Amino acid sequence: MKISDFDYNLPKGLIAQYPSKRRDESRLFVLDRDKGTIEHRVFKDIVEYIHKGDLLLLNDTKVIPARLKGKKETGGKIETLILHRSEGSRSDAEYEVLLKPARGCNVGSRFIFGRGELKAVVTRIENGRRFLHFERNGDLEKAFERLGEVPLPPYIKRDVRPIDKDRYQTVYASKKGAIAAPTAGLHFTKDTLRRISRNGVDVGYVTLHVGYGTFKQVRCEKIEDHAMEKEYFEVKKDIIEGLRERTCRKIAVGTTVCRALETAFSKGIYNGWTDLFIYPGYRFKAVDALLTNFHLPRTTLLMLVSAFCGTRLLFKAYQEAIEKGYRFYSYGDSMLII
Repeated sequence: MKISDFDYNLPKGLIAQYPSKRRDESRLFVLDRDKGTIEHRVFKDIVEYIHKGDLLLLNDTKVIPARLKGKKETGGKIETLILHRSEGSRSDAEYEVLLKPARGCNVGSRFIFGRGELKAVVTRIENGRRFLHFERNGDLEKAFERLGEVPLPPYIKRDVRPIDKDRYQTVYASKKGAIAAPTAGLHFTKDTLRRISRNGVDVGYVTLHVGYGTFKQVRCEKIEDHAMEKEYFEVKKDIIEGLRERTCRKIAVGTTVCRALETAFSKGIYNGWTDLFIYPGYRFKAVDALLTNFHLPRTTLLMLVSAFCGTRLLFKAYQEAIEKGYRFYSYGDSMLII
């Protein structure tokens, strides 16, 4: 399968730079896979599509202030994107990071953040990735909270604003660890979730800490050659056992929930690292319906959604969304595929 099969043209004006005024007033694009029909609604209408006995599954990961701006000890600015704590390190203060600019940042290079209350040194370089050991006075997590900022996606062409601290986070976020929001869940309000629960819908939570791979384009000509970035996930065993026993619809809120469930269901692994790559031809085992946003061309997210509803139907839907002026990507509108 070629990477060019997952390309499309999107007017730049449809790339959302800000969230909608209210979470639940974003638009909702409803695609019925069996009928091939499309409906145009408002997100708060989603309660009409989720029925008694359904199981709605959400990702409770919380975005950390993973972008740190500082300076090199030798002079010059540096920007650090914290990816995750280093695996296998004896120190809880060593993290895998991306540096900008990375050139000249060798083992031993030192950086200063804030007024010097947080410092870091490059400890090693592996596969082009730097590992930093952070030196601080006091709690490291609090230092990140104080000095870091929301890591908005690269296609949002503006500086971080106060609104992002709240709106680039789901209302049910609880477990810190993501460097990007599980954007399908950004549309839910607490009131919407209450209305869904009152209708007899069961609501469950899984965790997948969204990583750098969510923005990473596939560079291979044949998509089968692509290697996914690993992301940490947790799924309670009783949820997976419930999926095996229940005949109800299982609705995944986001590609992250989908990947976590499919990993746990098919491999019997309830926590750890997943690099599951879902693309057309994959047979879904745990998910019956999918709520998602509109995704970047040539990305693994787009390929997963193509696998779920079929590439031809998906691009037909995307073309209609473009013609109707839907807002795309992280702060954009939503799509429910049933």
